[in-house]
Amino acid sequence: MTSPQTRPQTAQIRCVNKRDRPNAFERITHVGGYGSSQWKITQEQAIAMIERGEWSFYVSLPSSTKTVWVEVGVSRFGNKYLRTQGDDDARNNLLSLPECP
Repeated sequence: MTSPQTRPQTAQIRCVNKRDRPNAFERITHVGGYGSSQWKITQEQAIAMIERGEWSFYVSLPSSTKTVWVEVGVSRFGNKYLRTQGDDDARNNLLSLPECP
């Protein structure tokens, strides 16, 4: 007998850490946020949590009430990374977030 599928928990990503902060295209190392408490996890942890169906992450767009879901992308070199749905090369909603403490 299989257990019923549970819905993933959701969290808003409000900040990121990058290897080279001034570089707009540099790889994200950590994502974080706050609600009842502050949190920060590695990009690899976030990817694993999404792939296991445990968590869903989203980003609120600046100057809008719209939110976009975060998904796992795969680079042309086979590396997994986080991106928001519908991101194109001209604007990346995650990379434009402020630095996590």
